[in-house]
Amino acid sequence: MTNYIKTIGIEVHVELKTKTKIFSPAKNGYGSGANTLTNVVDLGYPGTLPTLNEEVVNQAIKAAIVLNCKIRKEMHFDRKNYFYPDNPKNYQITQSRTPIGYDGYVEIEVEGEKKKIEIEEMHIEEDTCKSAHRKDVTLLDFNRAGVPLIEIVTKPCISSGEEAKLYIEKLREILFYADISDCKIEEGSMRCDANISLRKNESDPLGTKVEIKNIGSISNVKLSLEKESIRQEKLLENNETFPAQTRRFDDKLNDTVLMRIKETGNDYRYFPEPDIPYLYITDEMIENVKNTIPLTADERRKEYMTRGISKINSDKILLNRSLSDYLNQFLKTDIDFVIVSNLLLGDISFYLNKHFLKLEETKLTKEKMIKLVEKLSDKTLTNKNVKDMIEYLLETDKTVEDIIKEKNIVNITDDSYLENIISEVLENNKESINDYLSGHDRALKYLMGQVMKLSKGSANPTLASQMLKEKLENLTID
Repeated sequence: MTNYIKTIGIEVHVELKTKTKIFSPAKNGYGSGANTLTNVVDLGYPGTLPTLNEEVVNQAIKAAIVLNCKIRKEMHFDRKNYFYPDNPKNYQITQSRTPIGYDGYVEIEVEGEKKKIEIEEMHIEEDTCKSAHRKDVTLLDFNRAGVPLIEIVTKPCISSGEEAKLYIEKLREILFYADISDCKIEEGSMRCDANISLRKNESDPLGTKVEIKNIGSISNVKLSLEKESIRQEKLLENNETFPAQTRRFDDKLNDTVLMRIKETGNDYRYFPEPDIPYLYITDEMIENVKNTIPLTADERRKEYMTRGISKINSDKILLNRSLSDYLNQFLKTDIDFVIVSNLLLGDISFYLNKHFLKLEETKLTKEKMIKLVEKLSDKTLTNKNVKDMIEYLLETDKTVEDIIKEKNIVNITDDSYLENIISEVLENNKESINDYLSGHDRALKYLMGQVMKLSKGSANPTLASQMLKEKLENLTID
């Protein structure tokens, strides 16, 4: 089969985190009863006029900055005219000719190589209401009508489903940590459409473009493009042609399904929105927005790795904003970040997930964590101790010292005392020593068990294990 070149472009709609909608004072929220967050502007009542929400503009400027876009200083809104039930005005207010951001990029890493995914433009627009199809009836929920969006359009520079997935993951991370959107794909606050065409050679013109809609998860971005690529390859191998079309990704079939053929191009009859004056962005506005941008995910990752946390664990922490924000409290301290990250990703996350808690809902203060790490560093506490203490650490106001005293936790770290115990264990277990020296690693576990038994569980296991191994290395088989 011919190895076809894939050309992919991605369009992403992202709902902005604002208190109110883009052109009305109605609340911008999710999860409320249908049609409870509405206003006459959202419903398209005749004679109503839109009023631009300043915070929407600020959020769009912030998005342009973090996506490395150039910012247009003079812009206007346009009317995109079309008829559909979710659009009662019969037009959508958007930006066609003067998008607020353009010529940006997002950098991804593919198999160790960095690649810039170029952003052609980023524009502001209003969302439509939500349609719910029930057999032969369509119901409309206007809570979503007028929710502010930014649409981010890449250039056709993506060459695989894997690159597309990595781009969406990176885009989500950037926008989420900039507090621009919560980027919850399952709630529709981040929605993705993809375009793909195939050709044999770089010198050939681009192939027939197929648009894929209804991609409900990041993993399905990759899967839908791969499935559509296979479908097109089979047609091209058989010298079959196909028209430009729109397809959707079907989760149950794990494949793309035809929605409609694009017989003619869409004529939306764009023209400048007459009810909203031209918008002028000043350098002062841009600078003010820059000062509100929190630490980006990449900046956080760099800080964590500088302090010894592995890239894998840094990435895991960044998947949970709550853990990352908590960890950032210690950036100006000399705490052992590796121990903190291991605690957060290990016993603490396990407890939080088990009890459906968020870290900020617990009693694990900054001071308590510092003391806990100190105790682990000087071997006063062991990882096993932490497992026994975790409920008290997270659910009570008790100090680390109080919990240690209450649970009667004692870890022997006296070298001479431990040496005597280990010597006694070795003296009484010659056979296990020979097994270990013969290459049977299980013998070491048995010997460690005897050390812990003889010390009544009070020996520091890390220190005891280290001393035991050193002793064994100096022995020979009898």
